[in-house]
Formats: sequence, structure tokens, C-alpha cells
Amino acid sequence: MTDHPTKPLLDFVSSVSGDTYLKVEEDLGEGFVRLNVSEAERRQAKHDIRSTEDILIELLRNARDAGATHLYVASSLEEGSRHLTVIDDGQGVPATLQQQIFEPRVTSKLATMVVDDWGVHGRGMALYSIAQNTETCRMIASGVGQGAALDISADTRTLRERADQSTWPQIKASDKGFTVESGPRNLIRTTLEFCCQHPQMEVSFGSPSEITATLRAAGLALTRGHPANEADVRQMPVWLWPAQATDGAELFEAAQALGLALSERNAYRVLRGEVAPLKSLTEQMYRRTQKSTQEADVDIYRDARGLKVDPSDLRDFQNQVEKAFDELANKYYLTLSDDMKVQVTKRAISIRLPFMKEE
Repeated sequence: MTDHPTKPLLDFVSSVSGDTYLKVEEDLGEGFVRLNVSEAERRQAKHDIRSTEDILIELLRNARDAGATHLYVASSLEEGSRHLTVIDDGQGVPATLQQQIFEPRVTSKLATMVVDDWGVHGRGMALYSIAQNTETCRMIASGVGQGAALDISADTRTLRERADQSTWPQIKASDKGFTVESGPRNLIRTTLEFCCQHPQMEVSFGSPSEITATLRAAGLALTRGHPANEADVRQMPVWLWPAQATDGAELFEAAQALGLALSERNAYRVLRGEVAPLKSLTEQMYRRTQKSTQEADVDIYRDARGLKVDPSDLRDFQNQVEKAFDELANKYYLTLSDDMKVQVTKRAISIRLPFMKEE
């Protein structure tokens, strides 16, 4: 991509006066300035993404808006770095635009935007906001009609995430589908809430090895186990690439090409069937709610006078408090530093919301 004609001049100004000059559109005096558009957008983007959970929901919404029906989310944490890979079977992104989609106000939704439970989507700021808040943010594989694989790495020491990333939330089943009742607002809960809102989409969530095994199983079922010619593999939808591998080395290369950070040893384990493909999250929710229905839940919260609070009522109450806190947190840039605690005592119901103020 060639430089803009004014870039040499901007580089010269920056070298002489520093970046501060370029951030300001107008000096209003008395210490007040009017920021230029790009700097205002950059600062807004910093507040759009305040946790790794925020990153994930934006990637899920992007895939949905791209027409995806299948989503594969690989998550891993290593030395304080959260690695997320989201692969979908949506309409994909042309090669010529795979860098520009991370620039502000770049969007495919010219005539429409989406308003959902997470706010407005379609202003062309989601990927830009993610890029501003992460160490790595790249479209690693895509093409028109080929789906997409997005690769993200975030430093959890600067971008917060919930400490408990292994606990599933409480799920409730009804005639209308599933709802998330309570639990830590971690990555799995974020994905489950998305699934509840979009039951028509099949979403898988797991480790890079588990997602590789799931992609391979889905691809083999679709292609009936007949691999394509080597020259045709990269013309196939990206999510089918693992199914084309004939040995562990090829599977390792296919996974790496999709941003799935698994070892070559684990690639061979996937090939040998030692890593089981994942069930979709919707199917997992169904199995969990069926099991909980069959097992009587006899645990109750009591005070010294015999007050009994049913667990489902307590979960409903906790969920309402969490929603109320979210509104306050968005206004004052707060984030929970640990899980909310609700305690029923003899004469009070105590709520503890440990938080930290974002810089």
C-alpha cells in the first residue's frame, strides 16, 4: 500500500514537535484543546474494549453479521497472554481489505446497523477498538465466500479478564430456549449468552486442540473424507482446511494457518482420535439442564431463624444486581475485580461487589 502524499510532511512535523501536535485540531487556550478526529476515535476505542470478554463478544457479533452459521472459538492462556481464535463459515473478507478492516469507520454495513443486547453494531469501530487494546489482532485467513479466521492476543495484565475462566454459569431451560442465570462473567458465559440469543447458530468453544479436532470432524463429515488436491485446499472455505490433512505434520500446518496454537504432538493426537470433537454449546446446555432437572437440588440458604431462599431465586436476584452494576460500571469505567458475593444472614442480605477503577 503506497503512502498518502501528506505522510512525509506529517512524519516531519511529528519528528520536530512530537506526536502531541498531531493529536490536536485546535488549541483553545487555558490548557484546553480540541482533539482531531483520529485521536478522539482512538480514545473512544480504548473505552469500547475493557476486558477480554468484550473482545470476544465483538468477534462473535462480527461473525454473525457476516452470515456465519457455525462458529469455532479457541481460547488459551499462556504467561499472562490470552489467545483467542475465532473461525467462522461466513461470507469472508476480500484479500484487498483484510488490513483495512482494522481501521476506524470501516464497515460492510453501509445501509444497516444492528442493535442487540450489547448495543449498536455497524459503526465500523469494533475491530479498530480491539486492535487498539491488544498485542496482536489480525485476519489470519479469509476470502470471499471462504469464511474467516481472526487471531487475537491480549496482555491480561493490562486488559482485564475474570479470574475464574473455568466455571460454567447456571443455565435455565424453558419453552423459549435457554437463558443464563448467574455465574462469573467469563469467556464461556459471554459465549453462552450469545448462543442463547442466537439459537440458529452452532457455536463451539474450547482449547486450540479441541477446536482443531472439531473442525476436522465437521470437515470430514462434509467432504466424506475425500481430501482435495493440494492446489485446491487454499481455495476451500478456511474451516475445512484441517479436514484435508493426511498426516500430523499437515494437520499442524493447517492449524497454524488458522491461528490455532497447538503443538505438533497434539496435532498427531487429534489425528489419532485422542482429542474428542466438541459438542456445540447449545447441545451442552441441553445436556446440563436435563441432568440438573433429574437431580434434585436440596441446597438452600438459611438464616438462624429458618429463613429459606431457594437457589433459583437467589440466582435471579444476583443476576439483577449484576445488570444494575453493569450500568454503573459503563458510566464510571469500573470493572469487577472478583466474583460478586451474596450472603444471607440472620437479619440481612449482604452483597459484595469488589471493583477496580479503569485508568
